[in-house]
Amino acid sequence: MTEDRADMRGSLKPMAKTTPRHFRLDIDADGRVGTVRLNRPERKNPLTFESYAELRDFFRGLSHASDIRAVVLTGEGGNFCSGGDVFEIIEPLTRMAMPDLLAFTRMTGDLVKAMRHCPQPIVAAVDGVCAGAGAILAMASDLRLATPEAKTAFLFTRVGLAGADMGACGILPRIIGQGRAAELLYTGRSMSANEGAAWGFWNALHASDRLEAEATALARSLADGPWFAHSMTKTMLNQEWAMGVDELIESEAQAQAICMATGDFRRAFEAFAAKRRPQFEGN
Repeated sequence: MTEDRADMRGSLKPMAKTTPRHFRLDIDADGRVGTVRLNRPERKNPLTFESYAELRDFFRGLSHASDIRAVVLTGEGGNFCSGGDVFEIIEPLTRMAMPDLLAFTRMTGDLVKAMRHCPQPIVAAVDGVCAGAGAILAMASDLRLATPEAKTAFLFTRVGLAGADMGACGILPRIIGQGRAAELLYTGRSMSANEGAAWGFWNALHASDRLEAEATALARSLADGPWFAHSMTKTMLNQEWAMGVDELIESEAQAQAICMATGDFRRAFEAFAAKRRPQFEGN
């Protein structure tokens, strides 16, 4: 039994030495928190075909990470992300045939799937422009912090496209409600930071000079907490959308029993009894 567990753990690999080409990745000293930075600040951090694919592959790879337990997703230069690059994505798309267009839209959707399926909680830290695909990246994150200056727009209709992009029609109503989501997706108007906070899109607002520190502190608290149990919570939050009440209660019974079988559960009890802080090891 010990050998089997060691073999399975041997399939995991550290992500600390990952060197992405189309975004920046910073890993903290102990490897538990990774910060993904969209780093084209001169253009308000737009996405390209290459950055879409690399982000998708990075978040997919987190399922096999031995180190990173929580992720901060942010942008450089006072903005989060302006969406797909007008000249590197939008213009080429106008000349593509249907098979290539479908391959592109499936790839962008795969990025959202990868973010939702990776076991690590993702904390979006949003300042300034958060538009189009940038708004989707914030939406697809598990927790969202912003500054009062954040302006979020699902502006697909502004370029003649449906608001149904990368899961927006399914995910956004679950966060802010059907009516509010419908307005944003039909009109493409900008949602102010105060509206987003009042509607539950943002978990909290922070001054721009405190935003990343607050996001990192939140991610660190998750990484240092019962991170295996957090991954189970994330899985249940995603899976239960399509379940009836009986099925979701049974799924949560199974999930909680799995967590109770871990050493973390026993260690937490022993720490409580001894009046000390628990140490979580994820096993």
